[in-house]
Formats: sequence, structure tokens, C-alpha cells
Amino acid sequence: MDIGYYPGCALHGSSDDYEASVRVCMKALGVELNELEDWICCGATAAHCINKKLSTALPARNLGIAEKQNLKSLFAPCPMCSMELTKANEAIKADAELRKEMSEIVETPVTGSVDVVNLIQVFQAVGYDAIAERVTRKLENFKPACYYGCLLTRPPKILKFDDPEDPTSMEELLQKLGAEPVDWNCKTVCCGGGLTLSDEAGVAAMVYRVLQNAIDSGANCVVVACPMCQINLDMRQADAKKLGLTQDVPIFYLSDLVGLAVGCQAKDLDVERRFVAIPKDMK
Repeated sequence: MDIGYYPGCALHGSSDDYEASVRVCMKALGVELNELEDWICCGATAAHCINKKLSTALPARNLGIAEKQNLKSLFAPCPMCSMELTKANEAIKADAELRKEMSEIVETPVTGSVDVVNLIQVFQAVGYDAIAERVTRKLENFKPACYYGCLLTRPPKILKFDDPEDPTSMEELLQKLGAEPVDWNCKTVCCGGGLTLSDEAGVAAMVYRVLQNAIDSGANCVVVACPMCQINLDMRQADAKKLGLTQDVPIFYLSDLVGLAVGCQAKDLDVERRFVAIPKDMK
């Protein structure tokens, strides 16, 4: 299985552990990632607040590169990137004048023909049963709280992915791998990642709410598919403890757990670079 790959700024910067996890996991599943040539920032999070045309042109440039490389689908592991790319793609597909304008601005044809997908959708394309057949280690000691955050399912009319309020796609996959996902209340509640530098006290309260609900629901870890959510929930636990957080909560990427289940090594997935230490029986 070959697929276009847009790492975005985070995976080549502050969340390069996510890229390591994604690449190792995908290789184990036989998925070939074809990185876009000369990709640029998608414009998240500031462009849409500054200039509407710019906020469409930035992702349009990447979509145009994908079309030039004859890619049918484009995998963006960061939900903010996948959302911005999808929004631009849908707008360009629906508006002939916008298609012409964006093609002129980014200096390459953009038609909206590329299908933008997130991490979970790549696993769905591989097939949950096909992944389960590759399992060498059942995730029997994992009781994850599957955390979708704000962006994986929203805005629902654009993304059209899972239930926007009660998604279950991560739980369904992890159950097939032997894990026991918990039922909890905060799977789509914001963790405050976008405010992490401007409102530390507010973010600590939001992180506390999410993680304590996971603990109270019986989870022994949280699983995410977003670099901003991962680093925020991981990094802010010391602040959340001041508000009463009762224990450490390991924060995994979904690709970490899938990788571990199909035989990847923890060190190759880069899980040891987390603020909250991963217990030995989870490596």
C-alpha cells in the first residue's frame, strides 16, 4: 500500500517522536509513505485568523504538489493539518473560480482530487482485521482512554469522520489488538493545547479534567492521534497534579500501540522520550 505523506511542521519539529512512531508502525504494516516534495506549512493555526485567502493557499500548495506527484490520497498525521488540508480541498473542489485562483497563486493546478486522510483512516484502509492478523503481542495490560480531542471529528460537515460527539474508531481497533478501552466522558473535550503558552493556569485545569476523568473511568493510559494533544497532556501533568491529579498517566500515540502489537520495539517507536515515564510492562 502506497500513500502520500504530509508530515507538517510538528512532526519535523517538536513532535518528531510522533513521526518516528508513524514511520516505524507503517513500515511494519507494509505501508509505503511517499513524502510530498518541497511541502510547506499548512497555515495552522494562525493563517485563518489573519488572511482567508492565505489560509486556503497554503494547504492548496501542498494539495497541488500531491496532484503533481499523482497521489490519490494524502496522509496527514496531525489532525490540525488534515483538517486544514481537507477544508481547502473541499472548497476548491466545489468552486471553479476558487480552483482557478488557487492554481494561479500556488503556480500548479489544484483540482481537489486528492483524498486527505488522518492516522485512523490509514489503519482503516489497511483493515482492522488485517492488522489483527499481524499481532505478535496482545495488548492485554492496556486499558486506554481513547482521546480524539477537538479536531479529529470536527467540523463534522467537512471531515465526515466518525461520530463527532461519541467516536469509536480507535476503540474498535484497539479491542481487536487485545486492549480494553474504557468508557469515559472526555474523549472529545478540548485539552487546551492551543492556549498552552497564553493561559497556563487555564490549560492545567483542562488537562486535569481530561486526565482525572480517564483515571476515574479505569484507564491506565491515554491514547491520542494528535501531536498537540499528546505533548499537552504529557507535559502539563505536573501542573495538573497541583490541582489534584491522583496519578501519572502515560500518553501514547495510537501508532505506538499498534506498533507494539505488531512487533515493533518501544525504542524504535521513540516512546521513551515522554515527560511521563512509560511503565516497563507497557513497552
